[in-house]
Amino acid sequence: MPTQHRLFFALWPDQATRLALTRLQVALGGKPTPVEKLHLTLAFLGQQPDSALPALHRLLDSVPARPLRLELDTYGHFSGPRIAWAGMRDAPPALLALHEALMEKVTALGLLAPDRSAFRPHVTLARNVATAPATPFAPLPWLANEMVLVESSSATGRYQVLAARRLA
Repeated sequence: MPTQHRLFFALWPDQATRLALTRLQVALGGKPTPVEKLHLTLAFLGQQPDSALPALHRLLDSVPARPLRLELDTYGHFSGPRIAWAGMRDAPPALLALHEALMEKVTALGLLAPDRSAFRPHVTLARNVATAPATPFAPLPWLANEMVLVESSSATGRYQVLAARRLA
């Protein structure tokens, strides 16, 4: 039986942005997301076979993308999984276009995960949080210039970057 990989495409923050995100975690309680796992998911692919990896590596390099000027400016909360996150009141059109381009290419490969929920760009900050803080925070600018293909291990809880691309 072929090995399966739980995969997703994401924007990967630089160290300064990661540090700023950890400051936002202080107001949340719950279980903070480890700093090395902070990211913005662009496309969740679910379980994929080894045979899909070469095509996904090529896809990462083929999607037209430039660095994105993002501004995280609001807390949010997903009540079912009790996740608190930082997101954008208004996602820039270039981010939405990048998400759509990835989804189209992944769908064309026949590799899309069954969950196609609406794209809500965010960075998960903590789990086991009852509600998002009502207090606003100063907008956090982020020049997103690295897109990655990541494997998430349910056994270890770790992320492994399988491929990375600088956006230029």
